[in-house]
Amino acid sequence: MNERPSDSETPTLTGVVPLKKKGLLSWLRRDRREEASAPSGSSSPVPPQNLAQVTSSVVIEETAGCLKENTAAPQAHQSESLGTITEESSAVPDAESAPAPSVPRPLATAGAAEISAAKRGVTADSGDTGVASQHWFLRLKTSLHRSSSRLTQGIVTLFTKRRLDSEALEELEELLIAADLGVTTAANLVANLARIHFNQEVNHSEIRFIIAENISKILEKVEKPLKIDHTAKPHIILVVGVNGSGKTTTIGKMARQFRDGGLQVSLVAGDTFRAAAVEQLMIWGERSGCPVMARSTGADAAGLAFDALKEARARGDDVLLIDTAGRLHNKGHLMPELEKIVRVLQKLAPAAPHTGLLVLDATVGQNAHRQVDVFRELTSVNSLAVTKLDGTARGGVLVALAEKFQLPVHYVGIGEKVEDLRPFSARDFSRGLLGLDA
Repeated sequence: MNERPSDSETPTLTGVVPLKKKGLLSWLRRDRREEASAPSGSSSPVPPQNLAQVTSSVVIEETAGCLKENTAAPQAHQSESLGTITEESSAVPDAESAPAPSVPRPLATAGAAEISAAKRGVTADSGDTGVASQHWFLRLKTSLHRSSSRLTQGIVTLFTKRRLDSEALEELEELLIAADLGVTTAANLVANLARIHFNQEVNHSEIRFIIAENISKILEKVEKPLKIDHTAKPHIILVVGVNGSGKTTTIGKMARQFRDGGLQVSLVAGDTFRAAAVEQLMIWGERSGCPVMARSTGADAAGLAFDALKEARARGDDVLLIDTAGRLHNKGHLMPELEKIVRVLQKLAPAAPHTGLLVLDATVGQNAHRQVDVFRELTSVNSLAVTKLDGTARGGVLVALAEKFQLPVHYVGIGEKVEDLRPFSARDFSRGLLGLDA
């Protein structure tokens, strides 16, 4: 059962507890503070040089199942035996000064770039209260540029002083399909447009606005922040996906955000096939102050998950994040390992996993449909996180997935840093995809 697919088999096709939206997220405040402190003439924010000086003054408190912001003075995390960071230790060291994690050697070469990203990708939140959500939207819009530029340029070319006749509608549908919105979704969007504006003079701005509004209505059905069940103790999140989709990095970012929200979190290095994956998760655990349960390469992942659940219960953890080995969705003989992990967890927690999170790499485009089909059939997948939207022209696939599967989308990822994983917003995504302002 330890058979692993080779790198050559990787497909070539290529929230958290909900925060009150009107309160905004603390990391957005950091962006505005950094922007204000940037040197004159610089359009991009300057990263803080000393993270210990910008630790958050926004304390998150649980109220009625959500989190709210309290602008009381910040408090440093208490040191724990398993590597909880303090304000003094929260700055990210260089690669040369970073302590070597205690994992078996030799390490697999695969994943070295991801490990490097984990070492440099953790930042702290600032307490600046003067920032608006506009900054995050601009970053999302910029990240979706590859997806939006092809679509918007096509619409501009197509609808310059032209009636919305049958020929124009057909060309628009082809354009939407090429943007990876899918055949069904593209047909529905064009049909909605034709019902109101058929044979009328329209310009490209009107078309983009109407399509964005219709896409937003589709996505609103899946815009659901990840809710933590505090009665579960711990809430178990099983993270699955194909090789290279960003599972381990996503877990590390989620752990840090949960921890910053005041939750007690532990991690399970369930990718026991790759020593590099274990090291990567150990680094994220160290930076976020979360204990990591790991075993030697080739160990039984189900047994590890079982023992980790027992320890998490004994500590009274709020969240248990379980990483799993990446596997190709077309390798059915590897999937039973995931089923085994679920069966073993259910011996202690019959409702486990409380969240089955499938991490999808947006660069695979329509191949994502097949991944969702297979993982839903063989595992307890009930939600999605879509990563690498900044590196693809296929971001429209998220719309097609929403319309077809109706699975909650908890997160979107646009970069390597902790703050680059955000709760999904239907309106922001749809307007960013069509190149519109907030």
